[in-house]
Amino acid sequence: MSQPKTSLPFHYAWVIVLCGGLTIFSCLGLARFAFGMLLPAMKAGLALGYDQMGYVSTGNFAGYLVSVALAPLLLRRARPRLLIAGSLLLIALCMVGISQTDSFWPLLVFYTLVGMGGGFANIPAVLLISHWFRRERRGRAAGLMIMGNGAAIIFSGFLIPTLNASLGMQGWRTGWLMLAAITLGAAVCTALLVRNDPAELGLTPLGARTSLEPAAVAEHSPAGSGRSLLLLGLLYFIFGATYMVYGTFIVTAMVSEFGLAEARAGLFWSWVGFFSLFSGVGFGALSDRLGRKAGLMVVFVIQSLAYLLAGSSLGEGALVASVVLYGISTFAIPTIMAAAVGDLLGLSRAAAGFSLITVFFAVGQTLGPASAGVLAETSGTFTTAFLLSGGLTGLAVLLASFLSMRDRER
Repeated sequence: MSQPKTSLPFHYAWVIVLCGGLTIFSCLGLARFAFGMLLPAMKAGLALGYDQMGYVSTGNFAGYLVSVALAPLLLRRARPRLLIAGSLLLIALCMVGISQTDSFWPLLVFYTLVGMGGGFANIPAVLLISHWFRRERRGRAAGLMIMGNGAAIIFSGFLIPTLNASLGMQGWRTGWLMLAAITLGAAVCTALLVRNDPAELGLTPLGARTSLEPAAVAEHSPAGSGRSLLLLGLLYFIFGATYMVYGTFIVTAMVSEFGLAEARAGLFWSWVGFFSLFSGVGFGALSDRLGRKAGLMVVFVIQSLAYLLAGSSLGEGALVASVVLYGISTFAIPTIMAAAVGDLLGLSRAAAGFSLITVFFAVGQTLGPASAGVLAETSGTFTTAFLLSGGLTGLAVLLASFLSMRDRER
C-alpha cells in the first residue's frame, strides 16, 4: 500500500472519517435527534397534539425517503463533496425557518426539507467509506464516522434544557438557530476538506488488499447477492421502524409518563449519546471479526431488551437500563449495514446497493413515529408502541439468522 502523498503524518482516509463524522453530527445527530429534546417545548409553544408531533417527524422521514431514492441519480452528476456541502447548507437554512415558524404546516414543510437534506448528505458520506477503506477497516471506519450521532445527542441533551431554563418557552427557537449555525460550519468544513476518491491525492484505500476466492465468487451470483441484499433491506426496515419511535418519543414519555423533570430527562438522553459513542465503533469492530450476520443478531437482541424495558412500566430503574441498552446499540446497525453492503457487492455496486437498503430503512422510519404518535394519541401512553418495537426487533433476530454472506474485495 502506498504511503500518503500529503503533508499529514497519517493517511488522509482519517480526515474523510472526521468530515463524515461532522456531517452525520449535523445532518442526523442535530437535525433528527435534537428534535426529540426540542419537542416538548415546541409542543407547548405551538399547541401541537401527539399525532401532529408524529406527523412532523414522519414528514422528516418522508423527505429522507425521497432523497435516498434520488441520491444515486444525483451522484452520477455531482460528486460526494458537492452534494454533502450543498445538503448541509439546505438543512441550515431550513433550521432557521423552523426557528421562526408559528404553526404546524410551516414546521412540517421545513422539517420535511431537513429530512431531504439529511439523506442527500448521509448517503454520499457513508459511501466514502467504501472508497477510502478496504474490507478489513470498513467496520471500524464506519463506526468512528457514526460516532457523530452520539456526540450530537450528548450536545443536545445539555444544550436544549439549558436554553429552555434560561429563555423559557421560546428557548427552542434559539436552539434551532444555534443548530443552524453549527450545520453551516459543517458545510464549510466539508467543502474545504473532503476528497471524493483516494486517487485525487495519489493514494490507495487504507487497509490490506484481500483476494477473492472461487467459493466467494460462487456465493455471490447475482441471485445470491440479490437475496442477501433484500434481507439486509428488510432488517434495515425493522430498524428504521423501531429506533426512531424510541428516539422521537422517549424524552416526552420520560416527562409525561415517568414524571421526570425536563432537565433530568435531558440528562438521561445525554446518556444515550455517551453510550452510543461506543456503539458504532464497538459493534463495527465486532462485525469485522465475527461477521456481519452475528453482529446484526447481537445488536437486535440488545435493542429488543431496550424497547421492552421502556414499555414495561417497571419504574426508573428499568428506564435507566433501557437508555443504556439503547445507547450502546442504536448506531451499530447503520455501521454494520454500511460495511456489509461494501462486502457483499464490492465498490462498483456499493452506491446502488446502499441506496436500495436505505429506502427500506427510510420507509420504516417514516411509518414508525407516525404510527406511534397515533397510538399514543388514542391510548394516552407510549407503552404499546415501545412493546411493539421490541416484538419487531425480536423478529429481526430470527430473520438475521438466515443471512448468508461472503466478504469480497474489489
